[in-house]
Amino acid sequence: MEKVKIYYHDIGDYLSREDKLHIIREFGSIKNVPWIEIRPDEHGDWINHRNDAFGRFIPLEPDKKFNNKANSFFVVNSRGNETGRDAWVYNFSRDKLDGNVTTLISEYKANLGKKSAGELNYDEKKISWTSSLISKVLKNEPVVNEHVFALSYYRPFVKLLSYRGSALIHRIGQLKQLFPTSEYENLVICVSGIGVTKDFSCIVTNVLPDLELIGKSQCFPLYWYEEETSTFETGGMDNLFGNSYVRHDGVTDWILAAARKLYGDSVAKDDLFYYVYGLLHSPEYRTAFANDLKKSLPRLPLLEKPDDFWAFVGAGRELAALHLNYENIEPYRGCTVTYGAYSNRGGESINYRVEKMRFGKTDGKTVDKSTIHYNGGITITGIPAEAYEYVINGKSAIEWIMERYAITIDKKSGIINDPNDWPREHGDEKYILNLLLRIVTLSLKTTAIVKSLPTINFE
Repeated sequence: MEKVKIYYHDIGDYLSREDKLHIIREFGSIKNVPWIEIRPDEHGDWINHRNDAFGRFIPLEPDKKFNNKANSFFVVNSRGNETGRDAWVYNFSRDKLDGNVTTLISEYKANLGKKSAGELNYDEKKISWTSSLISKVLKNEPVVNEHVFALSYYRPFVKLLSYRGSALIHRIGQLKQLFPTSEYENLVICVSGIGVTKDFSCIVTNVLPDLELIGKSQCFPLYWYEEETSTFETGGMDNLFGNSYVRHDGVTDWILAAARKLYGDSVAKDDLFYYVYGLLHSPEYRTAFANDLKKSLPRLPLLEKPDDFWAFVGAGRELAALHLNYENIEPYRGCTVTYGAYSNRGGESINYRVEKMRFGKTDGKTVDKSTIHYNGGITITGIPAEAYEYVINGKSAIEWIMERYAITIDKKSGIINDPNDWPREHGDEKYILNLLLRIVTLSLKTTAIVKSLPTINFE
């Protein structure tokens, strides 16, 4: 029997349905499609084959967590915070967040005593069930509002307040060892998780990261913490009784020893942390291993040339400082901000309230990204095209600000999340406008640092 042959044509990435249909129509006939015959490789991949060099590199994650001698860069890694009920446990307003949690827990208590999941009240205006919460209620486990809140990194350059009572968090992974309470400092590099369809991205944070911060986020820490009482397996994400924690290095002894053999005894573990962050931004690395990074967590080499190693360490430090301190960098001054007057109860004044930012348009049709209409009276013009080159988790950093600093209403719960609550709570009415301008600065500087990285042939 003759073997079946399979043919394939790559129509292109990130196309709309209409774009795809247009391309197909242009061929006119199936005979005119430039087909190529494909065969699976040793991994079973028919298309998007992996690069053999990738498998020879050092994994970021250990084969066994908390093994300091693991042949990996890091001792432990964790998924981002998976709440299972984001609308209820994230908000720009502390008071509204507390009220939402109180409402949810009140409904939870009303369902105590039910014998099966089918008997529960599934009114999504009152509660959001997940398998973990259903298990608790059917076991008659008490849940109370612990009124414990923390700053969290929800999406790139978007922080929200989050509720940290563990009963309402669906899956927390090892995050309680990375951020045991708000008082314990840490840095983590979050990378795209396995199976994410968008191009690989990474970002560093010093606060609790959400699962979708960077797309099924996998987080690698500079440190990890162990509760001195050794009861963290049963404790909550925040400990209200003052238990203390012992800090351990997140970078392995093994990788430190390997790096010192190549680059000298001056190498420290934080150098390796920033080396990872710098190298993960390498355009050559991301291009050479684009297919691998969709199917595996990153693996990295220790580069042969010491000068290249230290260049990536330095770039990683610069990028981390920029990305961690994005709220304090200088707003971009190279564009023009036009202010309109608003009539308020107190008279004429500038209104910095935002509902949904929009790009300008040329001829009323074509999107003009050099212009952003902040609101009905404030317009920003002259935004350089290069500012959109910094893309993270599928969008430019600027577009993340535009998308997330908008008033939203959750369809299921009806919960309103209003970004204007953030400036009010922090006493800075210009916070969102200045943040947008700061992200323009950040994007330009990030792009410049990335373009200055050493060119590496990863083959």
